[in-house]
Amino acid sequence: MPTPIVRILMSVDTPSRETAPPSTARPSTWAALRPLALRLHFYAGVLIAPLLFLAAVTGLLYALSFQAENVLYRHELRVPVGEAVQPLTAQVAAAKAAHPEGEVTAVWPAPEEGATTRVLMKAPGLAEDESLAVFVNPYTTEVRGALPSTGSSGALPLRSWLSSFHADLKLGEAGRNYSELTASWLWVVALGGALLWIGRRRRSRLLRPERGATGRRRTLSWHGSVGLWAVVGLVLLSATGLTWSRYAGENIAELKDRLGGATPTVAAATAGGMGAGGHEHHEGMVMPPAAPTALTLDQVAETARAQGVRASIQISLPGAGKGFVVRERDTEFPVHLDSVAIDPADGKVLDVLRFSDYPLLAQLTRFGIDAHMGVFLGLPNQLALAALAVALIALIGWGYRMWWQRRPTRERALGVGRPQPRGAWRKVPLAVLLALGAATAVVGWFVPLLGISLLAFLAVDALLGLRARTRAARTS
Repeated sequence: MPTPIVRILMSVDTPSRETAPPSTARPSTWAALRPLALRLHFYAGVLIAPLLFLAAVTGLLYALSFQAENVLYRHELRVPVGEAVQPLTAQVAAAKAAHPEGEVTAVWPAPEEGATTRVLMKAPGLAEDESLAVFVNPYTTEVRGALPSTGSSGALPLRSWLSSFHADLKLGEAGRNYSELTASWLWVVALGGALLWIGRRRRSRLLRPERGATGRRRTLSWHGSVGLWAVVGLVLLSATGLTWSRYAGENIAELKDRLGGATPTVAAATAGGMGAGGHEHHEGMVMPPAAPTALTLDQVAETARAQGVRASIQISLPGAGKGFVVRERDTEFPVHLDSVAIDPADGKVLDVLRFSDYPLLAQLTRFGIDAHMGVFLGLPNQLALAALAVALIALIGWGYRMWWQRRPTRERALGVGRPQPRGAWRKVPLAVLLALGAATAVVGWFVPLLGISLLAFLAVDALLGLRARTRAARTS
């Protein structure tokens, strides 16, 4: 006998006129599951859609922020091309002279002609994950300005603010629950909608709206066909978004490590240093006292280039017991993400880590996260993110419109559509019911906010059903 959770879950779809006519023949597994899938898709769409809408709008703004950054911060980012590039040592010295209160932690040499060099510093008044990016003209060592910078992608204030707003609505740790709940449900709604659409349409009409349709049928046609075009992208956004989440993210990281997909790091410890247990430096982190160095930054860059680490590099300065770490930052295909560690005393190469040596799962994780952030493939990636955000906004609008168009106008002019009637789970074969219940329990444990919110939905639905039956009994 099914568990109470499964029993309630199976009571979860769209209006009764969507169901197949009564038949004495035993329904197929999908025919039995479809009313349940409809009820779940209906409730998830109605109750989670506002959060999805917020994520889509903020995600759209974030996707457009890359190009906006290039315009808004053009003075800091671009300079006229000069005759010769000045040594990195001179560029860093100019940045330090302009901001003596800062401690240099990393340098991003100009990646192309006409671009500025970024000198990253820890400075008073910045958050733990922020650095002060000082922009230097590589041809003249003129300091063009300074802006707070966040993360390994070097997000400047506009993109950094929009990224934080998208992630937590500027509500801190509490706001992270919103984004995790959204990512937890997005793949469920997207895959469920795709299955429902494929299960009710002829193949020739799956990918395009139905011509000549009117009313709710026309809305459903657009909702289904656009949703099918967007489903793969939406599922990938959901999966990659969960990797940053608080609860599901921990489970994903643990599973990835157990499968041998942990991201390796270049070994930068020098002789007598911290050893393998030390922590690599990343911009935004407070560094230990700098190690004595006999090398100039230009020599470090030249050594890295000799090891094949040359595409859009970042040079992280050494801490106590650590060497220089030079990493490539080119995320456009083919990616260049190799790194090398160099001894600051004698220029000896301590370790070289090629991106091709990453475990496959670590490579896929990096591609997925970079794609979610809009830095993989550059502009095409950002346009794809914007298109997905617009598609999701449209899907939500069509979904609510269908909810309105299903309303029983003769009974209540201002009403809205009802979900599929309860009891659909009784038509599902017992073996399928038990397997579905087990799968739901596993997914709910692995993605905790999905499991908790699903239990809440089911509890509310069960209470509403009990209330309806009680009223019907009193009336009779």
